[in-house]
Amino acid sequence: MLLTQLAVAGIQTGMLYALTAAGFALIFGATRVFHVAHGATFILAGYAFLEAMQMGAHWAIASLVALTVAVAFGLFMDMLVYRPIQKHEGSFFTVFVASFGAGIAMQALIQFFFGGGFATISLPLTRATELLPGLYIAPVFWVALAVVLLVFAAITLFLERTHAGLGLRALSENPELLRAYGLSARRLSALAFVLGSALAVPGAILTTVTTGIQPADGAHVMLVSLAATVVGGIGSIRGAALAGLVLGLVENLVVSVVDTQWSQAASFVMLFGFILFRPNGLMGRAGAR
Repeated sequence: MLLTQLAVAGIQTGMLYALTAAGFALIFGATRVFHVAHGATFILAGYAFLEAMQMGAHWAIASLVALTVAVAFGLFMDMLVYRPIQKHEGSFFTVFVASFGAGIAMQALIQFFFGGGFATISLPLTRATELLPGLYIAPVFWVALAVVLLVFAAITLFLERTHAGLGLRALSENPELLRAYGLSARRLSALAFVLGSALAVPGAILTTVTTGIQPADGAHVMLVSLAATVVGGIGSIRGAALAGLVLGLVENLVVSVVDTQWSQAASFVMLFGFILFRPNGLMGRAGAR
């Protein structure tokens, strides 16, 4: 029963990884910006939700506050950091360093104001009940499952059935298609950051109310998002989501054979394995860059 309990925890963790990794993959796939500050988006959303709840806001209002903060930060990075660098023909590495620096600075600011320890808030949805002998599941598990399914259904429909969605997919690969649809590359870039940042919010909120959140989580979330993007296949949002789910499962299941402090290393063992033996990832296109 221990393995079953770990598998349930792994699925819940993996679902949250899936959303956050899909957001990173969407931004990178559309703009070719290595948005390592995506981890900062995650912790900003979590702390924004926490602060709103502690001020007495309803959870729905607190969620909206978290969404607004996350999207605002994503747009800030796109418009005031990445675009000026790209306008002056800055290299991929220059953008990467700027993003890395912004992420570190934001993590330091959050730690300065809120401290470096875990912060959480208790909700009735997090109280586990015994579903089977020895198997405990909290209602938040089913909430997470419903949220993930709804969000991925919505984002898939948007990307495949709307002009803007098709434009996002063409932004980095087929600029001629943008002109055919009369779409603006600058607006599509902003849209990619809006959607990608928004995808980090459910995971941040659910992490805050279950295990708690701390500033250092930003770095871990970013590394998992990177690993999931590579394992899933560069340019594949579905692949990143699937890889995020798998990484969450692996992190939790290996606890049955190794110490907890080594569980996160399993993600990077998988990452190196895919880089060596399957560089295109689970769903990546041959020759994807």
